[in-house]
This record gives sequence, structure tokens and C-alpha cells, in this order.
Amino acid sequence: MSDNGKNFGMMTRALHSGWKNDPATGASGLPVYITSAYQFKSTEHAARLFSLSEEGYIYSRLSNPTVSAFEEGLNSLEGGSGCVSLSSGQSAFTHLIAALCSSGDNMVVSKKIYGGTLTLLQNVFSRFGINTILVDSDHPCQVEQAINDETRGIITETIGNPIMNVAPLEALARIAKRQGVPLIIDNTFASPVLCRPIEWGANAVIHSTTKYISGNGNVIGGAIIDGGNFDWSAYPDKFPGIAKPDPAYHNIVFAEKFGNSALYAKLHMAMVRDLGGCQSPFDAYLLHLSLGTLPLRMERHSRNALETAQFLERHPSVEWVRYPGLSSHPQNDMAKVYLKGGCGGMIAFSVKGGIEAGKKFIEALDLIGHMANLGDSRTIVIHPASTTHSQLTPQQREAAGIGEGLIRLSVGLEDIDDIIEDLSAALSSASV
Repeated sequence: MSDNGKNFGMMTRALHSGWKNDPATGASGLPVYITSAYQFKSTEHAARLFSLSEEGYIYSRLSNPTVSAFEEGLNSLEGGSGCVSLSSGQSAFTHLIAALCSSGDNMVVSKKIYGGTLTLLQNVFSRFGINTILVDSDHPCQVEQAINDETRGIITETIGNPIMNVAPLEALARIAKRQGVPLIIDNTFASPVLCRPIEWGANAVIHSTTKYISGNGNVIGGAIIDGGNFDWSAYPDKFPGIAKPDPAYHNIVFAEKFGNSALYAKLHMAMVRDLGGCQSPFDAYLLHLSLGTLPLRMERHSRNALETAQFLERHPSVEWVRYPGLSSHPQNDMAKVYLKGGCGGMIAFSVKGGIEAGKKFIEALDLIGHMANLGDSRTIVIHPASTTHSQLTPQQREAAGIGEGLIRLSVGLEDIDDIIEDLSAALSSASV
């Protein structure tokens, strides 16, 4: 789809972005290009591609037509200057941190994000001299106080996993701009349907596309969207890989050659080349198919989750509920600003009776699945303290607000009466 200057709506973009028709056959469906390499037109053509003088396909670790179609579609939804699709959400973070940081640098990171991201930052990147400074990003003053001369970015989530806090995007964006570092937002829980962080000042957006972007629990993937709104050339000493000559590409300077797509170009042409976390064409094909239903799915996820949260809040066996769409949520007013069209499908809550009652509740569920995924069309539940965030110490979990009794519920697309009936029966079984 070509925008042609039109401001297409989200549903139209979801259905049409990234692919129109095959120019050779007229086929309307996106082909899966299962190939490792591409025929060059001449030796001169090959040389131009390798020197980045001309766009085109060289090798599928670098780029692939099916993957490109998905990238263009997701980029259109987020409103960025370019998207890089990768093999997982963890791969996306790995490539981005490696592009921005060197030994001795640090990232200022919300302590209320996904445990796997924290483990990657604290246990893996720390071994390479890249440090993590944990803060409560709900309080922007803490973020600004933590930034120092070695800071290379601020990381948080639109909606925190799993305690459902809502990021103060505008305040964080002002701090990032003032301090000369990019604001990086993991938008997995919200999706671009409910929130477009770039419009609020974020400089890069990350997704685990495994979740809502796929929506079917059949793909592992990740993505980075370049906001196109950070002046890398103004900070060559902070970001030499982007704003200084790259010896691996005949000393080109990505910030000069690619302008507002410099981060995208650095990731696609250097980091994916070197680290190799590329998205498979078949998975990209499935993800592109899923984009077409994303707005409809997020609308129903949000509607079902709100009704479910209201049910849980009324239930005598439930100790507390955290869902941004509830008036009782401490950041409900902020959710109304940043989340448009709903608050997503994720709920955090606790069953009275502690961890044992929580275990009984989960094991009494029949319709609802007990799995590590989320954002699936089917409703899923998990106990984070013993699973997704078990790598963290008890002190780290406490600091992140993850109590032993917390249950994370990913509300799916089933009939709402069936979801509530299953929850009600399980709560009755677990009641003390």
C-alpha cells in the first residue's frame, strides 16, 4: 500500500500495508520466499549492494522479501521510519543494546518490566561491561537522577509486565531529549492499536511479536521500530557505531547516509549481519497475516479483559486486581491519555489465601490454559513469581511489585460468559 499522502486509519493500514499484489503474477497473497540468496544482475550490481550504494537483496540473513513485507506493515502501524524483524523479543533487545552500547556504558531501566529482559540485561550484558541501572519509571525524577555520562538509553514498557503499571511517556520523553539519550519503549502489551509510543516522544519501539502481533501462539518473533526522531549525529561520542565512520562499511557514517532511518539502517545492515538473529520467512508470513486482524482482536481483548477485571474486583475470593481500565487502578487517568480504544487484554490479580490458594485456582481451571505465552487468542494464566520472573531474586521481585500470590491473566477472544464461568468455578475451588 502506498500512503499517497493519505492518513489511512489503523484497520486500513493493518490490511493493506506491506504488500499489494505480486508484480509478476498479480497474486494478491504474500509469497513465502524460501531462499538463502539472490541472483545478482552483474558484478557491478553486487558491488553496489554490498557497499550500500543501492538497495536490494543479498542474503536472507540480512533481508528477505517476505520479512520486508511484514516489517513495512508493522512500521506503518507504529509510525516509524523503519522496522527490523527478528527471531524473538529477546533477540530484538540483544540487537538494539549491542547497537547502542559498548563496555562501560549503561542503560537506565524500569525495574517493573519483563523478567527475561532484566535477566538478559543484568546477567548477560553485564559480563560484557554494559551495566543496568534499575529505577521506578513511574517516578520520572528517579529516571533523570539515575542518568550519567555513560547512559545510552532509557528502557520501560508501555504497560508493565506483569504488574500493569502505565508508563508516563511524555515525561520520560522530555527527560530523554534533555539528556541526549533515546527513549526505548517495549509496546508488547499495548500493540500499536492501543498506543503508538513514537507519537508521545519515544525514539525506538520494541515488540515481542510472539504476543498480540501474532495472536495465535504459533510464532516466535521480535521487532524494533526506529522512531526516526533522534539526532544521532549530535552525539557522536555517545553513539559512535551510528554517528562515526563504520570500518566494516568503507567508513560510511549511518547518521549521515541514512538520516532519520540511521538506527534502522545500523540494525538491519550491521547488527543483524553480525549477530544473525534474523526472522524466518515463514514466521514473517504468519505475522503479516495476523496484522490484518490486529485491530479487531485488540478491541475484543480489551472489552473481554475489562469485563473480566470488573468480575474479579467484585469476587469475594480475590484480594486485589490491577487493570488500567479500572477506576481503581492508580494510573487509570494516565491510561485514558495513552491507551486509545481500550487497555489491552492483560490483568494482574491475587487470590485470597496466598500462594497455595493461587496454585489451587490455576489447577482448577478447565477452559483457560496454563502456559508461558500471552497475547494469544485463547485465555492463558500463569504464576510469574515461580515461572516468568523466577530468575529474579526475591528482593528484585519485591522491588518490582511481584508478590508471591500475583497471577497474570491474558484474556482471550472467547465468549466472555465462558471465561467468567471458568474463573468463577476455579475461584470457588480455591476459596479458603
